[in-house]
Amino acid sequence: MNDFVFPSRNDYMGPMSTRQYARLVREWIIGIGLQAEDCGTHSLRRTKASTIYKATGNLRAVQILLGHAKIESTVRYLGVDVEDALELSERTEV
Repeated sequence: MNDFVFPSRNDYMGPMSTRQYARLVREWIIGIGLQAEDCGTHSLRRTKASTIYKATGNLRAVQILLGHAKIESTVRYLGVDVEDALELSERTEV
């Protein structure tokens, strides 16, 4: 049996679709009084990546978590200063 944090409403044995998840996140955002246009599934993903980077300085770990092939993509995604990010990356062993 598969255990999913967010099971599908249509097929309880399968995962929730990305569209269903987006609707759920939208309901949460509205429920806490924020503007749905300002937050969403992508902003949650980016916030998690930014938080991990700020806490650890481990750009390579964030790259792996995001599934980026190039470290430069992660640097752009996080909006990190390129020189600082590359220096951190070179000092970080994975």
